[in-house]
Amino acid sequence: MKKTAIDDEILLSIEKPERYIGNEINAIFKDKSKVDIRFAMCFPDVYEIGMSHLGIQILYDMFNKREDVWCERVYSPWIDLDREMRTRHIPLFALESQDPIKDFDFLGITLQYEMCYTNILQVLDLSGIALKAVERTDDDPIVIGGGPCTYNPEPIADFFDMFYIGEGEISYDEIFDTYKKIKSEGGSRQDFLRAACQIPGIYVPQFYEATYNEDGTLKSFDATIPEAPLTVKKQIVMDMDDVSYPDKPLVPFIRVTQDRVVLEVMRGCIRGCRFCQAGQIYRPVRERSLDFLKKKAQAMLDSTGQDEITLSSLSSSDYSHLGELVLWLIENYRDKYINISLPSLRIDSFALDIMSRVQDVKKGSLTFASEAGSQRLRNVINKGITEEDIMRGSAEAFKGGWNKVKLYFMLGLPTETDEDVKAIAQLSDAVAMNYYDTVPKEDRKGIRVQVTASASFFIPKPFTPFEWAPMCTAEEFQRKAYVLSDEFTKQLNRKSLKFQYHENYLSELEGLFARGDRKLSELLINAYKKGCIYDSWSECFDIDKWHAAIEECGVDVAFYTQRERSLDELFPWDFIDIGVTKKFLKDQWLEAKAERVTPNCRQQCSGCGAACFGGGVCFERR
Repeated sequence: MKKTAIDDEILLSIEKPERYIGNEINAIFKDKSKVDIRFAMCFPDVYEIGMSHLGIQILYDMFNKREDVWCERVYSPWIDLDREMRTRHIPLFALESQDPIKDFDFLGITLQYEMCYTNILQVLDLSGIALKAVERTDDDPIVIGGGPCTYNPEPIADFFDMFYIGEGEISYDEIFDTYKKIKSEGGSRQDFLRAACQIPGIYVPQFYEATYNEDGTLKSFDATIPEAPLTVKKQIVMDMDDVSYPDKPLVPFIRVTQDRVVLEVMRGCIRGCRFCQAGQIYRPVRERSLDFLKKKAQAMLDSTGQDEITLSSLSSSDYSHLGELVLWLIENYRDKYINISLPSLRIDSFALDIMSRVQDVKKGSLTFASEAGSQRLRNVINKGITEEDIMRGSAEAFKGGWNKVKLYFMLGLPTETDEDVKAIAQLSDAVAMNYYDTVPKEDRKGIRVQVTASASFFIPKPFTPFEWAPMCTAEEFQRKAYVLSDEFTKQLNRKSLKFQYHENYLSELEGLFARGDRKLSELLINAYKKGCIYDSWSECFDIDKWHAAIEECGVDVAFYTQRERSLDELFPWDFIDIGVTKKFLKDQWLEAKAERVTPNCRQQCSGCGAACFGGGVCFERR
C-alpha cells in the first residue's frame, strides 16, 4: 500500500480519516513520470460534499482518458486536520498520489456556492500557493476556477489565474494542448496566460481593469492587453450524447451526501423561474437520448454496486422520455432492489403512472418546489403553477402511496408582503388536508401525513431577471421567519406540519458576494485570517468574525445587497455572454413587477437569445 501524506498517529486522531487516504473503488492511478500534465481537481469543502458532485466525476473521468494527463482529487481538510497540518507544517496533498498540490501543473477549483470562498483561501494557503495570482511564480500551479460562481467571478478574481466560463467538456483539451506547447517551447506562466485568454470561455482576471464611479458603481471594465477579448462567451455542450460521461464513477469508503449513482438526463430548464440562476445560465435545454442513458445506467450500476440511482436535472419531470426511462430501470433492476430517485419534480407535471411504478421499489419522501405560498407571488417569480395544480399533483402523490412531502419556499422575494409569507403555512396546511381528503381512513393504517416546509432566503443572483432587485437585511429575513413560524402554529393540521429555515446572516453574506465586485477580495482575506472557513457549516460559521472583518475593511454591505439597481447600471459580470440577452432579463424584471407570467420554452419561445447556440429546445419544433 502506498505511503500516505499524513502518518497513522494523525489519522487515528482525526474524524473520518477515510477522507484523506484515497484508494476508493474506481480511483485512477498513473505513473506520474509518464504524463505531461498533472491536474489537481479541488472541491473546496469537506470530502462528503465534494464526492457527491457530478461535475467533478465527469471531469475526472474525461481528463484521465488522456494519456498525457493525470487528474487527481483534493478536498478541504476538515478543521481537525487543518489544525494538525498547520501545526506540523504538512502541505495539502492529492488523494491519489498523496503528493503536495504545489507540485502540480494545475489546481482546478469548482465554485458551487459563494460561502465556500474562504475555503478557497484555505486550500491555497495550505498548499503553499500565494493567495493572489499576481504574486505567483513559474513554480506555482495554474489556478483555474469553474462552476456556477464563475458567472460573477469578480469578488474572487484576485485569487485565480483564470476562470473557465461554461461547461467543462468543451475547451479543456485546447487548454492542455496550449499548456504543453508553451511549456515545450520554454515559455513562462505569463506566456501561457496570454495564450489561454484567447481560448473560448477563458477569462484571465489580471488582464482586465475595473474603474468605479464616485457612488461606488462600476464605471468601466476594460482589457489591458490586446489578446484579451472584451466579451467572454460561455461554452456549452450541444450534443449531449457525444460527450464524456463516466462508466465507472468513484465510490467512496464512507457515506457521503449523495451516496448513489447519478444519471444526468438533460441540462437546462424550460421553465424560466425569475429567481433561478441555473435556469438562465444553462439555457438552452439539451436532452440525452434514451439509449445513451440506458447504457450509462447499466455501466454505472454494474461498476459501483450502488443500490440507488438518481435521475438528475434542473427539472427531471420535463425530460421527454422520463416514463420510458423509469419503466426500463424498474423492469431491469426490480430484482436487485435498486431505488430510483426522482429529484427536481414539478408538482404540476408529475405523472401518476410514473409514481405508481416507482412505488414498487423502496421510496422516501417527495420534494416539490412551490417557492411561494400565494398565487400573486408565484406569478411574480414566474413559477407557472396554480394552487389547483399543487392540490392535484399532491393528490396524485398521496394516491401513489406517499405520505411524506417536502415543500420548498423562499422568503424575501421581490414585492413580498406579510400576507404572502403567511400563505406558505396556509398552503402547507392545505396540502396536509389534501391527504386526509384523498386517502380513505381505512387505507391510512394509522399513519399521519408529514409535510415539511423548508424556507430559504431569497438572494438575487447575476444573470437573472432579479439581478436588479433589492435583498432583505438579515434582520428582516428573521422577522419574516418569525411571522411564518407563528402562522404555522395556527393551522388546523399543525401536528402534521414542520417548518425549518436557513441561517439569515449567512444568506446576507451570500448576497454580498453574489453581486459583489473586486473590492471584496480584501474582505475575504481579512475574514480568512480571522479564522473564517467552512462558512456554510453552522458549527463553523462565526458572524462576529465576519462583522469585524467588514468593519475593518469599510465594506458597505447595504450598497451591494439592499439597493435596487438602475436598469442602465454596468454590472461586474456584464463582460460575460451567456447567450441570454440583458434586454430579455430587463423585460422579465418589468414583467415580474407587473405580476405577469411568461410561457415556458416548449409552450412559446420568448426570444431570450439562447437560440444563438444552434440547438436544444429552441429548435425542437423546426
